[in-house]
Amino acid sequence: MTDLIDDPNMSGISAEPLRRAIGERYLTYALSTIMHRALPDARDGLKPVHRRILYAMRELKLNASGGFRKSAKISGDVMGNYHPHGDAAIYDAMARLAQDFNVRYPLVDGQGNFGNIDGDNPAASRYTEARMTAVAEALLEGLNENAVDFRDNYDGTLTEPVVLPASFPNLLANGSSGIAVGMATNIPPHNIAELCDACLHLIKTPEARDDTLLNFIPGPDFPTGGVIVESTEAIASAYRTGRGSFRLRCQWSVEDLGRGQWQIVVTEIPYQVQKSKLIEKIAEVIQLKKIPILGDVRDESADDIRLILEPRSKNVDPEVLMGMLFRNSDLEVRFSLNMNVLIDGLTPKVCSLKEVLKAFLDHRREVLLRRSQHRIDKIDHRLEVLEGFLVAFLNLDRVIDIIRYDDDPKAALIAEDWSLSHPRAMNEGDYVGPDITQEGELSELQAEAILNMRLRSLRRLEELELIRERDALMLERADLQDLLDHTDLQWDKISEQLRATKKTFGKDYEGGARRTIFTEAGEIEEVPLEAMIDREPITVVCSQMGWIRAMTGHIDLARELKFKDGDGPRFIFHAETTDRLLVFASNGRFYTLSAVNLPGGRGMGEPLRLMVDLPNEADIIDILIHKPGRKLLVASSAGDGFIVPEDDVLAQTRSGKQVLNVRADVRAKTCSPIQGDHVAVVGENRKMLVFALSELPEMGRGKGVRLQKYKDGGMSDVATFAMAAGLSWLDPAGRTRTETELAEWTSKRASAGKMAPRGFPRDNKFTS
Repeated sequence: MTDLIDDPNMSGISAEPLRRAIGERYLTYALSTIMHRALPDARDGLKPVHRRILYAMRELKLNASGGFRKSAKISGDVMGNYHPHGDAAIYDAMARLAQDFNVRYPLVDGQGNFGNIDGDNPAASRYTEARMTAVAEALLEGLNENAVDFRDNYDGTLTEPVVLPASFPNLLANGSSGIAVGMATNIPPHNIAELCDACLHLIKTPEARDDTLLNFIPGPDFPTGGVIVESTEAIASAYRTGRGSFRLRCQWSVEDLGRGQWQIVVTEIPYQVQKSKLIEKIAEVIQLKKIPILGDVRDESADDIRLILEPRSKNVDPEVLMGMLFRNSDLEVRFSLNMNVLIDGLTPKVCSLKEVLKAFLDHRREVLLRRSQHRIDKIDHRLEVLEGFLVAFLNLDRVIDIIRYDDDPKAALIAEDWSLSHPRAMNEGDYVGPDITQEGELSELQAEAILNMRLRSLRRLEELELIRERDALMLERADLQDLLDHTDLQWDKISEQLRATKKTFGKDYEGGARRTIFTEAGEIEEVPLEAMIDREPITVVCSQMGWIRAMTGHIDLARELKFKDGDGPRFIFHAETTDRLLVFASNGRFYTLSAVNLPGGRGMGEPLRLMVDLPNEADIIDILIHKPGRKLLVASSAGDGFIVPEDDVLAQTRSGKQVLNVRADVRAKTCSPIQGDHVAVVGENRKMLVFALSELPEMGRGKGVRLQKYKDGGMSDVATFAMAAGLSWLDPAGRTRTETELAEWTSKRASAGKMAPRGFPRDNKFTS
């Protein structure tokens, strides 16, 4: 089978490899996605959909001081004229431009429900209204002065701007995010005043380094405020390379309630964090007792943010509490920086801070040159008209005669030699027309302007006004020509415009002051769980069916307890609320539980399998209280085992930690703390073997080594003991028997052993 597209019946169509055909089409699609959907333009910081929304609103004359229009009308015009995609997507994009918690400087002034920081969606477009903001108008300023190129819309019936003039670096001011085929972008918002200062410095010192620009732009300025705790070196590296991240925390304070009571008030939450989901996460943390010192959370927000965090005890350190919340909730987030943008609207590139600002300044220079040239063309047009008017005033009688008596006054005005004097014609017979074959002084434009002149403009005063206008225009034209001829004057003009923008949208503008502050991230001590929990005695009870509970206090272990029908006691021991419990299962995995999180003892408890991910086919072998530094001996039913440090078996997740590897029919059999210097192992064949503990390896995970050799059956039990004290067990009568003469059973590891001593328990267990 060939991969060529070649059908003899398809005349006029050439063959090409299928792989190449598909590849080219995929690349075309990828490039289209990158350029027209995902990546913003470095010049105006907008994607096509946002640019088209603003342009359509301008065409609808929805300026900042005008009235509102239905959002459905706006999105409909955008879709019908410029952006042939779903109106829902257009409305969502427009709604985001109106959300002051998402956009640092909103470009759309929304009236109605445009969503909120809780994550609620905007109302339907038929219920909301919108218009542009002053910031959006600043992006569009000069659009009717040939500042940028225009292109045909999707159906060729209209034109749309390729890019907006943009009087400020909107890419950095409002940020941008998007994902494309093989690339993405994520740019945080910044402060306009700081951006203008950086641009002014870059104009003054074009060779300035990225690190120098940090003196003017210390970091992002998020709409929701917050506190940046990233180091200066990390911020500098991110801006220098165009890739990095910023640690952002909430803004919080301690509110004194009197009598030693206090609470934490959160007034600003990190950027792009939904308040409702944040509260849900904190509530989940409280429920799961991940932060035992946190008592409650509630939302008292109105138009502002006010989250209340109540400590469980007034003796808690607020810094410690917030440090734990930073680690376990979205009160601290990491915002990534990936300045992947389109340079000149064509080339995707990961840019540094300096490169982005330089792209904007180059764009502003081009806009300035185009607007200046456009103004010169307008002045030249007006000067030409004024020169015609002045000729008409100097030869008013002759102009009146031509208009009154000539059959083609326009052609006559163009052909007239105004240096000649003509007597006033009293009638049509006295009128002598010009030689229309000759070329006169006036252009067609001037002749047309004279013919359209109003009679009231023939006053003497009007002539003087025309002379003054001509002189002013000639002076303005000279200044503009100097601007076009001298680069220094161009940058001076751009600097003047940036200062005006800074004054307009700086600290005096509503919301123009910096919102996000900077601070050093202090070292938060890792507080052990025990320090956060009130130390209280409990009795842990686990039934045969795996239902576990914690009884308050140290009760009598022989006390009769209630269990479900068909169930009974299996593990019962004294512990404390600060303890961590190790659960060893027959699958060779260790699971970790906090004693404080165990269900209370009023009921029957809860199944342990619901608290950890313990498979149904796995049985509970043992439950131990974790003691740091202790070592355990784990062994399987096949007689393989090893020593493992207890600190290494602590699990951080519900799925536990695999320690003893078992497979097929082999199952984990025992787990016992190391006590002494020797190991005693007994098989199902009642043969016992004693060997030195030093013969066992210490491992973190594995199958282990053979403890005892079996011809039939497997291992029954294993214990460690001190040889000097002897090996003890309970005899059938319940008395403790100790055997000190163990030379008969002592041998090398992996030996078969000999029959157990007389009086050894019939269940082949060292303890019962």
